[in-house]
Amino acid sequence: MRRMGWIIGVAAVGLAIGGYVFFNGERKAPIRYRTATIELGSVVSVVSATGTINPVVSVQVGTQVSGMIKSLHADFNSRVKAGDVVAVIDPEPFRARRDQAASNLEMARSNVARSKTDLAQRKRELDRARSLISQQFVSENDVDVALTSFQGAEAQVKVTEAQVKQAEAALNSAELDLKYTVIRSPVDGIVVARNVEVGQTVAASFATPNLFLIALDLTKMEADTNVSESDIGGITEGKDATFTVDAYPGVPFSGTIRQVRLAPINVQNVVTYNVVVAVDNKDLRLKPGMTANVSIVVAQKDQVLKVPNAALRFTPPKPEPGDRASDGKSGEGRSGKAERGSRPAKAGAGPAALTRTVWKQGEDGELVAVPVQTGISDGSATEILAESIKEGDQVVIGIEQPRGARKASDLPPGFGTSGGQRRTRDKGL
Repeated sequence: MRRMGWIIGVAAVGLAIGGYVFFNGERKAPIRYRTATIELGSVVSVVSATGTINPVVSVQVGTQVSGMIKSLHADFNSRVKAGDVVAVIDPEPFRARRDQAASNLEMARSNVARSKTDLAQRKRELDRARSLISQQFVSENDVDVALTSFQGAEAQVKVTEAQVKQAEAALNSAELDLKYTVIRSPVDGIVVARNVEVGQTVAASFATPNLFLIALDLTKMEADTNVSESDIGGITEGKDATFTVDAYPGVPFSGTIRQVRLAPINVQNVVTYNVVVAVDNKDLRLKPGMTANVSIVVAQKDQVLKVPNAALRFTPPKPEPGDRASDGKSGEGRSGKAERGSRPAKAGAGPAALTRTVWKQGEDGELVAVPVQTGISDGSATEILAESIKEGDQVVIGIEQPRGARKASDLPPGFGTSGGQRRTRDKGL
């Protein structure tokens, strides 16, 4: 009886320990997944860029002569026509140079007349010497001297005539400089900028100074944007673009891509290309220099299946040792389903289609991999092509975390490391 009592006591202690471990041991909560619905709708692929509003044609008006600004005949926002006087440079120094050039021309012409008179005299002396040599009144040397004097007089006439042409060119240059003191508008337009004041001296020795900036037509504007090389492939002339400016928040403006310039812009090893968007500005609301936030529609598809991008980024968690999913049988089934579900790209999907994977929950709760062909994306949703997916299907986009449950890696630095693990071990013990 005593031995039987020991056996019953040991069995009772074993059952108690087994029950405690079974009921109070660590239990793993089932994994719950967050899902999203496959929808049928429109997907618009958009490229965003920042640019500046500028006139289509703007002309910088400068001066070709140096001097002091005597008067201004145009100001900011002045409308001018081609040929209108916009500024005058003090002409007095240029008039003095013109008068001096005219005097030099008169002197050169007088020298021509004198050289021609001298030529006529040398011609008469040569003729007289030739007539007297036959009578032996002069020697042969006298005839040679007369001939040399005549030829020298001819050369002097040519020199004085060249000096006349030189003086005429100097006079024309002086008159042209005098004409340039009156600065006229080269085009019809509106003055956007005026960079000089009356009394200011401008120097045109090395570079032409810019006095005015005239916009040809402010009813036609353009947005100059810089698009990165990774996005330039889908941008071509004629595509639609929309943009907003800070002056009119929430008001969209529309335009059309007029030009994709081939010259690359390299800033700190970042390559961009200038894309010009033509804009109609009949109401003159857009001002030169405004910053435009441009959105260019690269591609658009309507009534296509689209899935949230989170579903394409989702990856199932790896099973932990001892879990049912890690017994080899279930894992092989999952991978086998993924391999059987994979297939080559669907015909007509185009070279831009990529093979990705989304996950669905089967009838037994296990995840099933479904390969899909992806198309264009708008940043939040992506077009997909797959025979085994239809509108209304649920795809996994993440795992639901119980409220208050956080991993040690999700906590701020210094939390949930040694202290938290020690408390967990103490509680388990």
